[in-house]
Amino acid sequence: MKRFKTIWTICFTWALVSFSIYALMDTFVISRVVAVVDEKPPMTASIAAKGDAKFASDVSEHGEKPTDSAGNAQTQDASITDTTYSDDHITITLSTLEKNDTTVHVADVVVDDPAYLKTAFADHAYGKNVTAKTSETADAVNAILAINGDYYGARESGYVIKEGQVYRDEPVAGQEDLVIYEDGSFGVINESEVSAVDLVAEGVVNLLSFGPALVKDGAVAVSLNAEVAKSMTSNPRTAIGIISEGHYVFVVSDGRTDESEGLSLYELADIMCDLGCETAYNLDGGGSSTMVFNGAIVNVPTGGGHGSRSGERSVSDIVYIGY
Repeated sequence: MKRFKTIWTICFTWALVSFSIYALMDTFVISRVVAVVDEKPPMTASIAAKGDAKFASDVSEHGEKPTDSAGNAQTQDASITDTTYSDDHITITLSTLEKNDTTVHVADVVVDDPAYLKTAFADHAYGKNVTAKTSETADAVNAILAINGDYYGARESGYVIKEGQVYRDEPVAGQEDLVIYEDGSFGVINESEVSAVDLVAEGVVNLLSFGPALVKDGAVAVSLNAEVAKSMTSNPRTAIGIISEGHYVFVVSDGRTDESEGLSLYELADIMCDLGCETAYNLDGGGSSTMVFNGAIVNVPTGGGHGSRSGERSVSDIVYIGY
């Protein structure tokens, strides 16, 4: 009898440990693809109608920018330096600020069509634990400029709308989202007040569900002590803002290194306000914070492991500028 109890105890313990390990892996490791997104979506009609006949035809037919003999993505008459990009439709200028003992990377973006502001899933797929480094996803979609997105895959609920498609319509009470309309304008909504399906019907093409909103109507929208969940006060941060029609800013701050302390939400909001944003929104930060420009990582990501300068973290999605 005693031997039987010992065997039963061992079996029960083994089963419990196995279930716990599986549950952890299912939550954080095992990937499940729910929907595959077109790898190379066709160019939008508004861009194709701009008169760039050969360039637009190449993108519409092949779903990507034409390349030179070395395989490098090209745009017509693009002027590119380490900190600038300019063609007939997109202008990007990178700069850095030193605020609160922190290096802040700012990408000033002007486009003549809002369709150049896009989002993309890691591995071209929506699902659970489907992730890739920001630089990898940026490369896969030929992004000129990219930042990490809202990391929808780290949560079981909350709206997911990408490129006009609803992928998840499970609201989180009180969750504040940034919505990007077809005309390129920004808005801030509460998931408790409207469905994802209704948002798309109202013209929303992309939604970012992290938050909070940093700037509303040109004024700081967070309190001095505001923070995301249990995050530390000073963190690497990622944010996006709109200054005026077709004029955006992508911002990533360094943090958790000897050179850069990091920012509080209020400090980030203050910077976005100083940059002239009418609306600005906080994206996934910490180890996820990454900016990529013309294939090069701009900031100092700290999500690749222990210690500073530890590399990129794999995330679910990006926000980017590209064709």
